Amino acid sequence: MWKLLTDSSADLPRSFYSDNEIGCINLSCLIDGEIVWGAEKDLPASEFYQMMRNGAKPTTSQVNPEEAKKFFESYIDEYKEILYLGFTSGLSGTVGSGKIAAEEIMEEHPEVKIIVVDTLCAAMGQGLLVYHCNELKKQGKSMEEVAKWAEDNKQNMIHLFTVDDLFDLWRGGRVSKTSAFVGTLAGIKPLLHVNDEGKLVSIDKVRGRKKSLTSLIDMMEKKMGGRKDDNKQMIMINHGDCLEDAEWLRDQIKERFGFENCMINNLSPVIGAHTGPSLIALFFVGDVR
Repeated sequence: MWKLLTDSSADLPRSFYSDNEIGCINLSCLIDGEIVWGAEKDLPASEFYQMMRNGAKPTTSQVNPEEAKKFFESYIDEYKEILYLGFTSGLSGTVGSGKIAAEEIMEEHPEVKIIVVDTLCAAMGQGLLVYHCNELKKQGKSMEEVAKWAEDNKQNMIHLFTVDDLFDLWRGGRVSKTSAFVGTLAGIKPLLHVNDEGKLVSIDKVRGRKKSLTSLIDMMEKKMGGRKDDNKQMIMINHGDCLEDAEWLRDQIKERFGFENCMINNLSPVIGAHTGPSLIALFFVGDVR
């Protein structure tokens, strides 16, 4: 049997990893140079986002090659085949560290095979790819078969985001303070997505929070194509610290499309440091990003 691994940027609930025996390595989030969330720290999301509301300016730290190697080595005594689905290279060097570590281990242990996939996905978009790969694993697919499926289908993991407060994006370094100020006065809410290169980019803007959430559903309908008739597919929603909005979005999606399977989770501090507490992100399998 082979082992499926990922990193904390997939933003799946911790119970999902333990229930499915999926290994996960944590990136780190720091405030004033001190780690507040990472391998040995687990600051509750509500506390983290309140710190941001109070003016904290968190920074993040990717997994380095040494950490990745130690992570992989913790499994090779039991598993000779390992598939690691890593955070998009468009936003982090973590998956690059994984590739370096994998090559070193395979040189030192020729009996071990490690496949590293740059998912070009983030947050629960990455989590959605992990979810589907795990389903294939449970069906008895080989590591090579699942890795090929991941490479062939990763661009079909659609990511749609919005934030209520443009100053969240300013604090995270995503927009200028002037843009945040002008946009806030005008009631502008940006719509963003992760593009084919795995980078977070703006694609539209609307006025008002409810309109921005409704626009996510409208865009979802367009990007799903023929897949919108598959009411059994898994939908995932991340939120910073705005559960009511996430639940409203889930209910509206269920009403429009009939989707019953939906997983909601907080956005982890590593990505949330750049997007803030008001972020709502929607993930699903579609035709094109």
